[in-house]
Amino acid sequence: MKFWRELHPTTLRLLASRAVRSVAQGALVADLALYLHALHWSGLQIGLTLTAGGLLAAVFSILIGIVSDRLRRRPFLLYNEGLTALCGLAPLVSANVAVLTVAIIVGGFGRGSNGSAGPFAPAEQAWLAEAVPAPKRGWIYSLNTAMGFFGMALGALLAGLPALWVSSLGPRLAYSPLFVIVVLGSTANLWLLAGAHEQKDVVAKRHQAVAKKDHVRRFENHILWRLFQLNTLNGLSIGLTGPLIAYWFALKFHIGPGSIAPMMAVTFVVTGVSAIFAGRLTERHGLVSSVIWTRGIGVLLLALLPLMPWFWLAAVIYMLRLASSGASLGARQAQVVSLMRDRRRGLAASVNAASFQVPQSIGPGIAGPLIDAGLFAVPFYAAAGLQVLYVAGYERVFRRYEHIAGTKRK
Repeated sequence: MKFWRELHPTTLRLLASRAVRSVAQGALVADLALYLHALHWSGLQIGLTLTAGGLLAAVFSILIGIVSDRLRRRPFLLYNEGLTALCGLAPLVSANVAVLTVAIIVGGFGRGSNGSAGPFAPAEQAWLAEAVPAPKRGWIYSLNTAMGFFGMALGALLAGLPALWVSSLGPRLAYSPLFVIVVLGSTANLWLLAGAHEQKDVVAKRHQAVAKKDHVRRFENHILWRLFQLNTLNGLSIGLTGPLIAYWFALKFHIGPGSIAPMMAVTFVVTGVSAIFAGRLTERHGLVSSVIWTRGIGVLLLALLPLMPWFWLAAVIYMLRLASSGASLGARQAQVVSLMRDRRRGLAASVNAASFQVPQSIGPGIAGPLIDAGLFAVPFYAAAGLQVLYVAGYERVFRRYEHIAGTKRK
């Protein structure tokens, strides 16, 4: 209890909003592709819709990151919750292909973003950095990641409910509660975020700041360029396997949400615990070491996953793989914001998000037809190869700068 009392009130509200937002995301990452499959959408249609949603989010995240550095960050998150609520209402009104497509693309449904605010996430990450000192960012950002995974676990459990009544009610009515969760979560977050405050003096300093040291700006631009290169590899790797993982399990093992949703719920819980553990590792061994070890283990498990002959064994490997790789998300976010001045943190977070989202968005469009064709192993082997390059590159780029971020153990 003492730990929670020591956190800044704004930090607490941002952590809580992450958890609330992730419940709907967990439900939809488990069930959205299955819902669309039940409506007779093809793998290509599902993949391209998710691809379009990711590309739209990437474009807007760049704009929002830049603008939020010059304005307040809270309004952007409030806009996100209002827009998400409207997109959640649309599928409750109609199952028309055009209506569903627009709602999925604009709402960012089905991508499993760990509770992030979609294209508005750069404003969220930059705002969180204001209230957290640099030495604690690895831990707090990892805790933020854990809150997202715990919320997704609850959402994935709720995603098992449609299996109970889909045969009697049909797909549309059976899966409607998932979108009710979206609307309720966004409404709750409007209240949470409306009560959070930005520091007025910090906003004023961002307006008054002038880049007097050209070498500092050049250094930041160098980091952003390297980040862009690395995230291209990482994003495409994740996109080939992550968004359509429930669809992959369904077609490979001939199972439905009743089996997939509980498995994913347990996976998200384990990953949340791993994120907390990774956060403690950052305080002992630094951010970079934590990322390298967790992602390295994840590469091995990613290559093993398509070789598993039974659902339960594949589920265990998937669980361990996500727990190892997903645990480093908070550490990677903390690394980026800690290497930037406050006046450019929104930009840095947006580059971090967009450079990941664009290639990630391409992944489902490639993986969907491959899964449809029964080529279940190809996306995983391609993803594992990209991850090897990512891990090696991350070590080379960021190891030398860890002391600058103020997050390396003294």
